[in-house]
Amino acid sequence: MNECKPGSGAGARTYFVIGESRTNADNAITTIYGSFYLAFEVDEQSEQVLDFSCTHTLDLTEKFLKNLFVGQHFPSIDAWLEEVLERRYGGSSRRAVLVSYRDALKRYRTMRRGGNP
Repeated sequence: MNECKPGSGAGARTYFVIGESRTNADNAITTIYGSFYLAFEVDEQSEQVLDFSCTHTLDLTEKFLKNLFVGQHFPSIDAWLEEVLERRYGGSSRRAVLVSYRDALKRYRTMRRGGNP
């Protein structure tokens, strides 16, 4: 883990973790990137999501998802994400968002235990 200065806490120690999944074959993300990725910067102490990015074709997609994730307790997102996506996210990559988050969470937990992601 590297020392870094995230946007919301100078000098804080953070984890950087990426989750990956596939989207529908006819999805533009699949055509352009091949896979769907979510990237999170997570505070070591509070486990709060400090920053977020994802593969996308529309900037609004990333903005919407960033608003869902930033400020949330990273491990607790799994408790509500599927329901929120079902209710509020009409993008064709809905399932890919959920799978990518869960992949990132798995890697994060491995990193917290001191293993390689």
